[in-house]
Amino acid sequence: MTPGAMAAAQVHTVAFLGLGTMGFPMAGHLARAGYRVRVFNRSGDKAARWVRQHGGESAATAQEAARSARFVFACVGNDDDLREVALGPQGAFHGMDTGAVFVDHTTASARIARELDARARDRGLHFLDAPVSGGQAGARSGSLSIMCGGDPAIFEQARPVMSAYARAVTRIGGSGCGQLAKMVNQLCVAGLLQGLSEGIHFGQSAGLDMQLVLDVIGKGAAQSWQMENRGPTMIAGQFDLGFAVEWMRKDLALCLDEARRNGASLPVAALVDQFYGEIQAAGGGRWDTSSLMRRLR
Repeated sequence: MTPGAMAAAQVHTVAFLGLGTMGFPMAGHLARAGYRVRVFNRSGDKAARWVRQHGGESAATAQEAARSARFVFACVGNDDDLREVALGPQGAFHGMDTGAVFVDHTTASARIARELDARARDRGLHFLDAPVSGGQAGARSGSLSIMCGGDPAIFEQARPVMSAYARAVTRIGGSGCGQLAKMVNQLCVAGLLQGLSEGIHFGQSAGLDMQLVLDVIGKGAAQSWQMENRGPTMIAGQFDLGFAVEWMRKDLALCLDEARRNGASLPVAALVDQFYGEIQAAGGGRWDTSSLMRRLR
């Protein structure tokens, strides 16, 4: 029996708030693992479609979805969305039982994580910031990597449940540390994609067979997930495969804002953010992040 299935046998009802590109399949994995899942989405038709596909039930508000749920998961757009779904007039915190755990999978700021952790404690609740990496493909396959911030004992309670849709669930540190780790992830991805774009552009300008080149260097020190999975599509000029430019710009804004507070120097991130801004201005806000290549052609 998988960790998720064993946890499902002990924790029957969970709530999932936000059924977007990531949340829809993540909640589906919980249902398949044996949980009774109650979902909420601001667009009710999407919640109805999820119920038709996976069973369970939908709720009209986050507060209603959270009632009697031992764990309440959220995956929404940004800090403001998260604050509304947790603390708003019909937010989840108003419906959660004492001792219940709110797990936030939104990529948000460390500040909102610490704020919600404090507000949860005031209400006798628990909070984990738990952003994910792996994109839409990882959400669909249940192979996400999750980086968590929060109390270690509460993390251990939630970890088996999150294993229903993740291959790795790791506590990084206290409240906010999960979000900070996700910022590191996004900084690394953005810089890597710019380097990969320049390398492919250079090779093409020199008349090289770039698929052959990537096959060779992908067996050496330059190898990366982005090279293996996005290199061929970048060569082919295909940029509709995943995490959108506008989402990456939101994440880089979080990184740059945090860096202004902690004193970190992020010159490459600031430059790549400008490059993504150019892509957005050209109408490519929904292209995936490998579209940095488009600037160079």
